[in-house]
Amino acid sequence: MEALPEHGGTDAAGFARIRAAAEPAVLRGLVADWPVVAAGRGEGVCGYLATLAGEVPVPVVRAAPGAEGRLHYDPDLRGPNFLRAPATLRAFLAELERGGADTLAVQGLDMREALPGFAAAHAMPVLPATVAPRAWIGTAAVVATHSDPLENLACVAAGHRRFTLFPPEAVGDLYMGPFHVTPAGTPVSMVHLTAPDLARYPRFSRALERARQAELAPGDAIYIPYGWYHHVEALDRVNMLVNYWWDPARRDLGSPWDALMHGMMTLRHLPADQRRAWRAMFDHYVFLADGDPGEHLPADARGILAAGSPEDIARMRHGLIAALQRGAKPA
Repeated sequence: MEALPEHGGTDAAGFARIRAAAEPAVLRGLVADWPVVAAGRGEGVCGYLATLAGEVPVPVVRAAPGAEGRLHYDPDLRGPNFLRAPATLRAFLAELERGGADTLAVQGLDMREALPGFAAAHAMPVLPATVAPRAWIGTAAVVATHSDPLENLACVAAGHRRFTLFPPEAVGDLYMGPFHVTPAGTPVSMVHLTAPDLARYPRFSRALERARQAELAPGDAIYIPYGWYHHVEALDRVNMLVNYWWDPARRDLGSPWDALMHGMMTLRHLPADQRRAWRAMFDHYVFLADGDPGEHLPADARGILAAGSPEDIARMRHGLIAALQRGAKPA
């Protein structure tokens, strides 16, 4: 398994270069001067966070000891192997500090209400202030391999974390779970990375050949590019991660995820020769495998091939909505 590349002393310009390469990287010591990192080194992270905590209830994840810290599906894939119940953040932190047999976590916590004042006291040196932080706090736990349709900068504030990353092209070797029911909103791999059943999931050995891994200490950060799959292990009794998600893509173009769902509905069940034809069409017109598909035409004759203005997009959206509302024609 390949080690992730590492950088130290990263500033905004250096991070911009890392992003431009579209490859994951570890940023050692990026947030080493954060107050919460100092509190965590002294075993006082729960007490420190309690001084910042608001009064709004937060969703607390709780898994029984039988889950062995792996937050995943239940055996019949009808739901997760954990429960969620509301509690105040202070109550959660007190239980976390006391310790116990259950796996506990709060995940993706919006800090604006739950930890007001955190962002002001913990500057992020390489991102715009408009990118908001989220908190992941809990016991030792494992989050199965998944991807996010966002760019991600994740900073370890307390405890140690091990990240294992796979490129987007590894999706066919990861044996992803169902789409309609997920542990946390996005499909996750069915393979237990630290104890893979290669007889059941043989292609996972190919995924491991592409895997990259790093262990992060408090103050370290990792950049996870858009769509990269990642498996995360929180290794200590008390752990905290602060992450930043953002998406530089245009927001007026609709969701690629919705396009995938529509493609699964309309293309996947076609005869093989028709799928071949549509794969070539998508490669040419959508993924630009051959360059600009309309560059050989006069600018005023490109039509939908050059559609990019808000007016063009609105017309295309109107046509798609009308087509979906008409539905399928009877056979």
